[in-house]
Amino acid sequence: MADMDFAAPFARMVDAACPPATVRAIERGESHAALWDQFEKSGFLDALVPECAGGSGLSLAQVGPLIQTAGRHALPLPVGDTMIARWLFAMLGKAAPHDAILLASTRAALTRRPPTEVADLGLFENGGELYLAALAGLSDETPVEHVGPVPEGGLRLLAALVRAASIAGAAGALLDRTVRYANERVQFGRAIGKQQAVQQQLAVMAEQCVAARVASEIGFAGPLPLRPEAVAIAKAVTSAAAPVVAATAHAVHGAIGISEECDIQLLTRRLHQWRISEGSEAYWEGRLGTARLADVASSVDWLVAASSVPSR
Repeated sequence: MADMDFAAPFARMVDAACPPATVRAIERGESHAALWDQFEKSGFLDALVPECAGGSGLSLAQVGPLIQTAGRHALPLPVGDTMIARWLFAMLGKAAPHDAILLASTRAALTRRPPTEVADLGLFENGGELYLAALAGLSDETPVEHVGPVPEGGLRLLAALVRAASIAGAAGALLDRTVRYANERVQFGRAIGKQQAVQQQLAVMAEQCVAARVASEIGFAGPLPLRPEAVAIAKAVTSAAAPVVAATAHAVHGAIGISEECDIQLLTRRLHQWRISEGSEAYWEGRLGTARLADVASSVDWLVAASSVPSR
């Protein structure tokens, strides 16, 4: 399995199954059952589940690009979350439900989720235990199902890593769209992409996109269970990049960028949502700082160790 590339077939499937029109329809409240059924039949949702438990047994590093692809398409369903959730169920020796599962560190985070976070079930932690709740009409009185103990490091690490990869994917898609628009939009007889000021904006945007992608890959580089410092790097860097990328995309597109018919708003709205989901850059930078101060190594040695793939 390690030598196979699953990103390309996954991207082709998402391209065909989830065009922007489908994203808009699901955001309006139309059923997501048909789209979810395609993912269920594809087998990708069991990517992390060990082969002995009926899954594909992929590594975390192999799954990272898939979650980035979901982010590139503003996928309105929690594919990455469900991959993680099914791995958790498998580790607990339990059969996972076939529904769309959204991860959250707390029950309150599920109740505050934005309308774009469409799912059937929510998996959250409380008092060191995992619980599953139906999201339709979720309230404090909604009954929950006990799943088992919280994995090492807590559910927030897993959910934050999915958000980091989603940001990296969406940022890359926005860069591609913005560069294309800048080269097509003609003003005063020349493409706006030939203006030095616009080129400078695009260069900064590209820098942020590369940083987000590399940071996400750092988080996904090692095996499960996750390394807290690697996740903190991934989420801090991607969350910091999100508003810069979104603002630049809108600045270059101008007024058309905020219109409903323009696809970039499908991505920029999610960038802002994913930025604060499970902690913004300030929260994760604080965790990084605390971990650094607790270590006697030099800052350079500590950072190299935090961002390196551990030996197996």
